[in-house]
Amino acid sequence: MSVDSKKIFIQGIFSDNPIYRQVLGICSALAVTNLLANTLFMCFGVIFTTAFSNLTVSLLRKYIPQRIRMIVQVLIIASYVMMVDITINAVAPDIHRFIGPYVGLIITNCIIMGRAEAFASQNKPLPSLLDGIACGLGYSLVLIAIAVVREISGFGTLLGYELPATRLWWHQWTIMVMPSGAFFMLAIVTWIARAKFEPKE
Repeated sequence: MSVDSKKIFIQGIFSDNPIYRQVLGICSALAVTNLLANTLFMCFGVIFTTAFSNLTVSLLRKYIPQRIRMIVQVLIIASYVMMVDITINAVAPDIHRFIGPYVGLIITNCIIMGRAEAFASQNKPLPSLLDGIACGLGYSLVLIAIAVVREISGFGTLLGYELPATRLWWHQWTIMVMPSGAFFMLAIVTWIARAKFEPKE
């Protein structure tokens, strides 16, 4: 991996993370993180869509007229989102019933649109693909961290399996599976991440 590739990954996952640094894609971060299984499928969708929409936009960047570039980018992203939606529906229809509406919102996700416009439309295919993967992973790490805490504290389970502590002494916090719990966890993750990864003055 070249120095440039390492820089792309570090920026996408840590220093320029789309959730806690750029505050993008918050809708899905709040909506699907009450269960880890839902979150994993959403993360797969965002990583796949971000990576391959970046790659496609980069490959076509010299052929897309400037005045319609946003429309073309949306069509490219929508094509990949349709693939994700069909795949999740086929593999896990129960999960799709819950996260299906949010999968559709990936089309207008600011993370994907932003990377396509700011990076992929100005860079070569390989760096664009890596940028998409890195931003998708940065998004996923935050969502997974939130989902693990919310599911354990709210349901006493992890990936649907009941934890031993639930039977012995743990009492579920109902607030953690409500929207307010998602806001609470997102604020804590943002606070910790910014304190750790933001450059010191």
